[in-house]
Amino acid sequence: MGGFVSLCTMGIMFYYSVVTGWALKYFLSAVTGALNGVDHNVYWDTFTSSGIQPVMFHLVSIAIASFIIYQGILNGIERANRILLPSLLVLLIVGAVRSLTLANAGAGLDYFFGFKPEALYNYKMWLETLSQSAWSTGAGWGLVLTYAVYMREKEDITLNSFLTGFGNNSASLLAGLVIIPAVFSLSATIGSADLIANGTVDFKAAEAALAAGNEGLGFIVIPQLFSKLPAATLLTSFFFLALFFAALSSLIAMMELSTRMLMDFGFERRKALPAIALLCGVLGIPSAYSMTFFKNQDWVWGLGLIISGSFFAFAAIKTGVNQFRETYLNRPENNVKVGRWFNIVLGVMIPIEAAVLMIGWVYRECDMVACWYPTRPFSLATCVAQWGMLIIILLMLNSWIYSRVSAEGSRG
Repeated sequence: MGGFVSLCTMGIMFYYSVVTGWALKYFLSAVTGALNGVDHNVYWDTFTSSGIQPVMFHLVSIAIASFIIYQGILNGIERANRILLPSLLVLLIVGAVRSLTLANAGAGLDYFFGFKPEALYNYKMWLETLSQSAWSTGAGWGLVLTYAVYMREKEDITLNSFLTGFGNNSASLLAGLVIIPAVFSLSATIGSADLIANGTVDFKAAEAALAAGNEGLGFIVIPQLFSKLPAATLLTSFFFLALFFAALSSLIAMMELSTRMLMDFGFERRKALPAIALLCGVLGIPSAYSMTFFKNQDWVWGLGLIISGSFFAFAAIKTGVNQFRETYLNRPENNVKVGRWFNIVLGVMIPIEAAVLMIGWVYRECDMVACWYPTRPFSLATCVAQWGMLIIILLMLNSWIYSRVSAEGSRG
């Protein structure tokens, strides 16, 4: 199970470095004015289909993350995050202020925060909301476990866990305040419908922009919208710099997890990190080269995180949820205590949520015929084939892995 968690996150790392490269490329393009006056659909398609450019920026992103990690935890990762995370926060605040001062930004706020009871009956809303929460907090990734290796023994685990979720959701709200009011304010300039018609808000153009998907919204719609504003070059540069900082901080965490995994097998950091950088560079090339391959990997290992999260819940249930809560969350060192309600959340609700998410995504993305073709990018068969291959390898190596890691742990 631990092997699956680690290698699932590595699978995400192989294409997440590609996204980091996209953000870096667009930041440089925005700063130099290369995004001014272009057809953003054509620009995106030309860039992603060029082959060499996405691969090059993918490799540059790995090099930057590797350089930071090579400096060590204190001088590398901590020092970088002291710059990256506050800078990201400042950029988000500046972007939110500018977005909220646009004409008709209130329409976006109404869409973002307005309560619409009918949405509670739409399974897609629940599916995407729960998935976004799990993805953005890093549930099932194993990244927090990696950084926990360097924590003080008497660290308040419960408080840190709360702050992780609170900080993540706060940043997500800020990002929403940057993007959604801007989309609603400016979408009339790129859509066929007027945003304001006869005194009422017409959401169609804005909703079409929001439905463009992750890549479409971030790399096509946002630059297209910002180009309509004064100081477009500056605003677009700020947006992609923030996106690059966010992606880079996540990539650093994934590469540190992978490096730490090799260190647990006895490798020194100075040897483990180059090996991981080389592995990520080589295995990320297919995702950089082909958007179809990229989307397949995002589908397979994104869903794989549901399995990873289930493994964590299983480990706690196997230990005994109440014992897990009292031993780890309610230690004397912890100022924040967790009540018995947590037993129900971890022992009942999370396993149910994992099952619902898995069934929901398969139902949404797969039709009954295409679902069983492993060559289809969004089929259940491609997930089963890749997960199954990984699980079989881990089962075959399980005894050797356990003995090797145990031996290194006893020596450490």
